[in-house]
Amino acid sequence: MSERFHTRAAIAAGITVLCWASAFVSIRDAGRHLDPGPLTLGRAGVAAVVLLAVWAVRREGLPSKRAWPGIATSGVLWFGVYMIALNWGEQLVDAGTAALIVNIGPILIALLGGWVLKEGFPPRLFLGIAVSFAGVAVVSLSMSQHGAASVAGVLLCLVSAITYAISVVVQKPTLQHCSSLQFTAFGNAIAAVLCLPFAPLLFSQLDAAPASATLHVLYLGLFPTALAFLTWGYALRFTTAGKLGATTYVVPAIVVVLSWLLLGEIPTWLTLAGGALALIGVAISRSRARKSAPPVEATDAAAPAERT
Repeated sequence: MSERFHTRAAIAAGITVLCWASAFVSIRDAGRHLDPGPLTLGRAGVAAVVLLAVWAVRREGLPSKRAWPGIATSGVLWFGVYMIALNWGEQLVDAGTAALIVNIGPILIALLGGWVLKEGFPPRLFLGIAVSFAGVAVVSLSMSQHGAASVAGVLLCLVSAITYAISVVVQKPTLQHCSSLQFTAFGNAIAAVLCLPFAPLLFSQLDAAPASATLHVLYLGLFPTALAFLTWGYALRFTTAGKLGATTYVVPAIVVVLSWLLLGEIPTWLTLAGGALALIGVAISRSRARKSAPPVEATDAAAPAERT
């Protein structure tokens, strides 16, 4: 991979992480006015409309037949089940507990990627995952002081983690047969169609809710979904599923900062320490082992002496 594309992929992954982190804050506030199903419909619907418009303008055509099984699987699991379960789970457990459980996903991605995609099990990746997961656990501990998590909420967040991991592993080979735009546009369209039964409730709840709820739906559809999944798909083309999944351990640390700035939730020193630990783990997982210098050929040094 050229340095140019390596840099572009890193920037794309950074955009995804920032957008997905902001989604936690947005979902938390929107969840006060919208049920999980209607919120998922609004988010997927906005993303599908925008991305299908871009797809039509770019005239990319339909994905190949070999791409549709992966698009359909992710449309149901990632853009549908994952989002409903996460929206619902965040209404039942605190943000710290939700972040801890959902961040089981990268571990599952690394395991599934090593097994299904034959990406192997590099020691640095798993060391970084262990360090990052410890950081997430510290952040979650510091944010979970105010209440106990419900069993239902924990299970819903676990469903999110599992569907997220399966979808990423499915997406990697699917991108060989379609563009990131096609994958994201049609995946969201499938989720929106499946969530259409929530349409009456979505419109009634938006009508009764303040304008901020509508803005949250638009934001979630445009940035954490339409933009972030495009940049995620682009980055996934240039790295393994396991390594890219490990970068999402930065999300809880960013959520802490955003909650501090936007919601006035001042983090504790324990929270900041956990965030720093998560960042260190990501750095370890993305690092490469130094290659040892090739041994000097003895014959080259000995040749002049042999000729004298």
